[in-house]
Amino acid sequence: MERLDAQVAFLREADKLKSVLRASRLIDDDRFENSAEHSWHVMLYALVLADQAGPEVSIARVLQMLLLHDIVEIDAGDNPIHGQVDRAAQEAAELAAADRLFGMLPADQRDAFRAIWDEFEAAETPDAQFAKAIDRVQVPITNMANGGGTWVEYGVTMDQMDTRVGAPVGRGAPGIWAWLRPQLVAFFRKAGLE
Repeated sequence: MERLDAQVAFLREADKLKSVLRASRLIDDDRFENSAEHSWHVMLYALVLADQAGPEVSIARVLQMLLLHDIVEIDAGDNPIHGQVDRAAQEAAELAAADRLFGMLPADQRDAFRAIWDEFEAAETPDAQFAKAIDRVQVPITNMANGGGTWVEYGVTMDQMDTRVGAPVGRGAPGIWAWLRPQLVAFFRKAGLE
């Protein structure tokens, strides 16, 4: 019963991810997306776009990474990639959140889930590189569909897109970046965001 108590306590805590609002808006621009919705949506992206992964990529493992990757936002909050953030402070907050949240679980799950989260953060394995690529590609696709999202507010340029989105997407899913980049260039040019 002690194991089940810990697991259910973690699941209850994970529900808080539904209340973490992101800087990204929904495609219909109705409201801001929450982090739980984002995690679900990037998992769906990974499943649908699995044919864009290299042959060495385990989509099952990618789905685990995407399910867990933003759970730390319960404590650390969401910080958009184009926002002005103290990266060192954010990383420290996320590490502390990972310790606390995964620490709620029984030891075997704590260690397994934390290893998956750490692997995603390091982005050194093919699985993590594909997961990072998918995580980065969802928002630009959404922003192009809703008229730019918060790109204007953050003063995002195509150079920033190449660096902050293109580098990880090109590394983990080069076919997706080859498809997406020309669309972004055209969008930024038309919107006058160059």
